[in-house]
Amino acid sequence: MLGVGIDFAEEFHLVAFGRPGEGVIEIRRVEHTPEDLRALFDKIGELEADPREVRVVLETRHGMLVEALLDAGYVVVPVNPDLVARRRGPAKKKDDAEDARIACLIALDRFERLRPLIPHGEVAGELRAIARDDERAARDERRLLNRLRADLIATFPAALQIAGGDLGAPTFLRLLENWPTAETLEAVSRGDLVAFARSNRHGWPERFADKVAAALAAESFVARPHLVRAKAATIRLEASQLLLLGAQRRSWERQMGELLLGGPRTGRDRSVKEPDLGKAFPGGEIYLSFPGLGDRLAARVAAEIGDHIEQFDTPSSLQSYAGKAPVTRRSGKSELVVSCRLACNRYLRDAVQQWAFCSLSRSGWAREFYDMKRARGQSHHAALRALGNRWLEVLWHCVTKGVKYEEEIHVANRKRALGRAA
Repeated sequence: MLGVGIDFAEEFHLVAFGRPGEGVIEIRRVEHTPEDLRALFDKIGELEADPREVRVVLETRHGMLVEALLDAGYVVVPVNPDLVARRRGPAKKKDDAEDARIACLIALDRFERLRPLIPHGEVAGELRAIARDDERAARDERRLLNRLRADLIATFPAALQIAGGDLGAPTFLRLLENWPTAETLEAVSRGDLVAFARSNRHGWPERFADKVAAALAAESFVARPHLVRAKAATIRLEASQLLLLGAQRRSWERQMGELLLGGPRTGRDRSVKEPDLGKAFPGGEIYLSFPGLGDRLAARVAAEIGDHIEQFDTPSSLQSYAGKAPVTRRSGKSELVVSCRLACNRYLRDAVQQWAFCSLSRSGWAREFYDMKRARGQSHHAALRALGNRWLEVLWHCVTKGVKYEEEIHVANRKRALGRAA
């Protein structure tokens, strides 16, 4: 077996080669170019002809380098950077060549429990990329909404009354695109406002025009003219950015639903008439059967778990990967302390936390479980973590067995298990 440790970077990588019983035999620098990577693979082929006997350890699980290693047929083992840091010695000195050497020794360590990387399939990889981009866009959207609210408070407070509770409504944002100040909006006639609302498919154009007139007529603070002039272009820019983000996120949501089920949803029941199973995520309909999981959130959970559920041999391994399994610590005579797991997939952790929250209004047993945890003194987020931990256990069993979730069956099984425990 050949052990390979890689300390990766953007422009070049340091690669260490080693054999069992010999340790590290060579360290070389490899530029991040197709030509140098081919030379690296030729060198590995000289040292070990069978790609399945090559074990590569590095500190990432994504990127062109990882994809090239997987395509070459090597066993790729991504590790946490803390695992490398703990082996640097007492001085904890950071050195790229030393990190490559340590990664190589980890690859040769037969006592170290390492999990080889199982790559996502084409559909799962596309779904994960879209889901992560959508989550980043959601954060950008919230940031822009907060900035827009602050600018409107400073220069155009009447606009907040027009928006009501939905500052990101497309009709309101297009209104700000056209008339970003109170002065420009006051110059618009009621007929033009009705026509504007109708062209933007507002359900009640006359009501919208009356709401704008009432907000402008109400007494409010008046900003200094120079500040209004300075912020007009900023408000228009923020409204345009929010409109683009909203349109793209809606497009991504439709695309995620198609990837989960293998075709576009049609009709009132939002079902797929002729699904193409070859283009559908394995078990996508199972994820969508859970309460609280719509197209967007189900895609986030499914994409991070991946299309190889068998890599999680127990529900506990999936729960730990998602950061929901609690970490217990006991030292001497000290009492048991349960803390939150930090080493996990944060994308999956956040998605499951949101799933647990959304399930409170759609699942009776989930609300009962959450209320019980809160009554015992746990915080809101701690109770959601515990609920998400239970949801992942149920999800693992359903996906492993290939059956959809049914509330009645789960409640009956839960009551039976609680009866045996009592």
